[in-house]
Amino acid sequence: MYLHLGDEVVASYDEIIGIFDLDAVTVSAEGKKYLRQAERGGRVVGISENLPKSFIVCESKGRETVFISPISSATLQKRVSRGIGGDEPGISAE
Repeated sequence: MYLHLGDEVVASYDEIIGIFDLDAVTVSAEGKKYLRQAERGGRVVGISENLPKSFIVCESKGRETVFISPISSATLQKRVSRGIGGDEPGISAE
């Protein structure tokens, strides 16, 4: 099963490590540090030119990628919880 992250980007449920609210995470020093390190490491992919609302951490073939999405973490969580396209278990949103 796949989750639509925004524009033309999808991620397999199996690859998703976490879905996070961008505003909530960037309030903490640790959250800012994580995103800064991911960006420096070339692991951040901006999905859209629209206002970013969430980020999704995925791992594929041992490589971690952070997708910055214009879709809210709550909306992404609802899509996962409804199991759009299948019966995969829900993933916790932060």
